[in-house]
Amino acid sequence: MSTDGLSLPNDVEQLKAMIACQSVVLAERERLIHQHQTVLIQRDAVIVQKEAIITQKETLITQKEEVIAQKETLITQKEEVIAQNKVIIDSQHETIEKQLSKLERLHQELARLLRRQYGPQKERIDPNQLSLFTAEELSELIQELQQSQVDSVSSDDGSPDSESAAETAPKKPKGHGRRPIPPHLPREVVVHELNEHERLCPCCGRLRTEIGRDVSEQLEFIPAQLKVLHHERIRYACRDCEEHVALAPKPPQPIDKGLPGPGLLAHLALSKYGDYLPLYRLEDILSRSGILLRRSTLCGWIAQTADLLKPLYDQMCHRVLRSHVIHTDDTGIKMLAEGQCQNCKFWTYIGDDANPFAVYEFSLTREGKEPSRFLEGFTGYLQADAFSGYDRVYAQGRVIEVACMAHCRRYWWEAKDTDSRRAHEAIGYIARLYELETQFENAGLKGGALRAARQQHAIPILTAFETWLKSERDRVLPKSPIGQAFTYTLNQWDALSRYTEDGALAIDNNLAERIVKLPAILRKNALFVGSEEGGHRAAILLSIIASAKHCQVEPWAWLNAVLTELPLRLASSTGPPDRPPDLSDLMPDAWLKSHPEHRWKIDEIRKKERERSKNQKAGKRKSKGR
Repeated sequence: MSTDGLSLPNDVEQLKAMIACQSVVLAERERLIHQHQTVLIQRDAVIVQKEAIITQKETLITQKEEVIAQKETLITQKEEVIAQNKVIIDSQHETIEKQLSKLERLHQELARLLRRQYGPQKERIDPNQLSLFTAEELSELIQELQQSQVDSVSSDDGSPDSESAAETAPKKPKGHGRRPIPPHLPREVVVHELNEHERLCPCCGRLRTEIGRDVSEQLEFIPAQLKVLHHERIRYACRDCEEHVALAPKPPQPIDKGLPGPGLLAHLALSKYGDYLPLYRLEDILSRSGILLRRSTLCGWIAQTADLLKPLYDQMCHRVLRSHVIHTDDTGIKMLAEGQCQNCKFWTYIGDDANPFAVYEFSLTREGKEPSRFLEGFTGYLQADAFSGYDRVYAQGRVIEVACMAHCRRYWWEAKDTDSRRAHEAIGYIARLYELETQFENAGLKGGALRAARQQHAIPILTAFETWLKSERDRVLPKSPIGQAFTYTLNQWDALSRYTEDGALAIDNNLAERIVKLPAILRKNALFVGSEEGGHRAAILLSIIASAKHCQVEPWAWLNAVLTELPLRLASSTGPPDRPPDLSDLMPDAWLKSHPEHRWKIDEIRKKERERSKNQKAGKRKSKGR
């Protein structure tokens, strides 16, 4: 019976069996539940273990992350240190490069100074290293120059026989014997005889007679002598009237009421500014003649001599400014000053062939205003170095710049140790230009003929040189010696090439460099000038002596004549004091025309000797080449 629709067995046993079966099922369920719970407990334990492991791993990961962070921090710090070290290393590399570059420049400067002080002055090059001209080019050039010379210069007698005879006559080889003693020197005959005993014949014992003489000459020196000019001025009076006394006038002297005569003043000025002897040495030299003249006295005499020659100096400056071409250069001189000597300058200006004078100016500075002031009013060519102070002169438009090829060559010469190939190639171009100038000089070309020859032969070489310079300029370091040579040459190119425009121009400024050596030699002996006024007086006397030498006049003879005549001219002048009389006939070139016996030939002799030595060396090189 069942109220819930569940039929229940009536049998108790069945019921018990069902209950027992249900109990078994419940027991099995409990067992399964227990197993599940055990499994769950185990799973929970595994999970706990895994969580513990995960926690440990997370802890390890955290620790590793901390280690990684620490390492990253260290890496960052090391990278910063490396970056700092790299900056320091780069800075050190840059410093080292600058120091090496500076060291190289100092080595080059030291080598240049040592070469200038102790080495040879000439910039010689190996003739086998440069091919200036081929033999065919030289022969063609010589033939052209000879033909132009024949066309422009007519013969004296027009006789072809005399010309052919002169060409075919063999030249007598010049020996290297002693140069004969000039005939104008006084001769003193010294006879050497045997005594009577030595004249006895060793064979027969009879006296031997004179049959001839062996003559030789010996040069002897007589020290310079001083003499006293005892001036006696005759006084006249009328015996009848016993009045109207007349006194013979004494000619004006270089130093009024002074002790020295013109010859002594000329000797002192020439000795100090021509032979570069300091006054204390002149004091010693004069003392050997038996007279004591203190250097302070000599200094005063020289100062008064310079003041007397000032009008002649001013007219020389005026003549130089009338030149078509002026060569100029400068050199340093120290001037005594309080505390420390002041660096001052001597400027030299040399006129052209129509005004062959060399004048100097003294200045306290090397500013551009100094040449601008002297050259004010000058119109023509100014041949000088690349000194920026001359830019003020060129800026006015009246003066045309002409550069110096010798200065240009010097840059390449000093760069030959750093870039031998390019330096020697440039020197080769310049050497070809100088070789042309030598050929033109030997052919006697001047003026328009010289300009035409330069246009024909020098312009192609200059064009090729310029093309080469522009093609090679970007391949060198600008601040290196070879780069500086490129920069200087290209910057001055127009002025360097300008000598081809006029036959009166020279390829270089060596004339001014030779003339400016005179105060440089004086500087080695005199060391300094005493004052600004002393510097101006030194410039006057240097100009007088240098102009005489430049005009090939024997300096003492001309200066003695000038110091004798000039006081008379100035005393008899009727013009204002600021307008001295015309002294053109006292200029060295004009004075030499009226006194040709005082031509000074020492420069011509030296030039011939240099040419002979040069030809001999060239002949030896040719013979070795064969």
